[in-house]
Order: sequence, then C-alpha cells, then structure tokens
Amino acid sequence: MQQETPSPIVVAVSNLTEFFRDALRGALAEQHLDVDDHTEHYVVHMLADFARSERLPPSPPRDRGAQSLVQLLAAAVEAGSAAERDLALQRLGDVSLFMAGFFARHFARRTVDIDYHIAMGGRAYGNLAQSLERGRQRALAEVFAELAAKFQPLVDALGEISDAAHVYTQRDILRLYEIWLKTGSARARRLLHGLGIAATPVTLQAH
Repeated sequence: MQQETPSPIVVAVSNLTEFFRDALRGALAEQHLDVDDHTEHYVVHMLADFARSERLPPSPPRDRGAQSLVQLLAAAVEAGSAAERDLALQRLGDVSLFMAGFFARHFARRTVDIDYHIAMGGRAYGNLAQSLERGRQRALAEVFAELAAKFQPLVDALGEISDAAHVYTQRDILRLYEIWLKTGSARARRLLHGLGIAATPVTLQAH
C-alpha cells in the first residue's frame, strides 16, 4: 500500500510583513543568532517583497538558478554607473540569500549547489557594503556588511522558516548531511542530531 504524502499546511496571512517579522524572529532565536534591528528590517521586507509573485525568483530546475546568478554578476560588472552596479549587487545578494534559504533541498545533484549561492551572495553583499561606505551611506553599508558576515547563519534562519511544516524523508536526511559537509551549517547538524544521525566528516583513506 502506497503511503500518502502529507498535505502541506496552509496558513492564511493578512499581513506579509508581520508574518515574516514574527517568523524571522522565531528562527533567529532558534539559531541563537543576533542581528541589528536594521538588518532584521531589511530581511523581513526582502522576504515580503519576494513573496509577491512578480518579484519571486524562479525555482531552480536544473542549473537555471546558477545562470540567474551569473547574469546578475555580469550586470554588476558591466554596469554603466556606480548606482547600477550597487543595485545589481544588491539583487545578487538578495536572490542568493532567498534561494539558499528556501530552496536548499532543490539543489541536490545539480552542478551548482547551495555553497555556490552562499559564496556569491556573501561576496555581493560585502562588495556592496564597501561601495556604500565609500559613498558615505554608512547606515546601509553596516546592514550589508552584517548580511555578508552572517550570510550562512541567515541562510539557516530562512531554512528554519521554509521547513516549518516539512516532514523529513530518508532522501532529505542525506541532503541535510550533504549541506552540513558543504557549508558547515549548524542548523543542518542540529536537525541531523534530532533525527538520530551523528554528523561526522568523512575521512578518505588511501589503500
């Protein structure tokens, strides 16, 4: 007899900003991660923005996610002005953070994995912070500097929101282990421990 797949939980939300603010604060507490109020405000509004269909990045079938990041990086490199470059870097950081946080399971067995998105996004935010600091936009520069410095833990926090109603399968457990090996994710290790799996690195021995 085939086991039925659990139905997803649907929650009616009247205010996206309030929903994501509460969800993010809960996830940050779960991850024991502190961020500045301005950084929290930025991430909340980014999530609310992406939740609107016209702003949502495409889910990553095959390597489309990697292609979109490369295109955003090219837009930053080829920008005709500092403002255009900064906007492209911001979009690259935002898309990388959102995709790595909400679509980590979907990157399995693809050429480009979650660690690529983390590296691209963290670097984009870091470069943007430096650019804004030179332009004397210190408050914004500090937000993007924190996003760059805490990119991996923030990916974990967004993953906490994404997985709130997820039921883990054996394939998911393997994927969690892969994510932990690739990124050192504290959240992946904690979830594995909760599922009865001891996360230990693989040691290759020559014979």
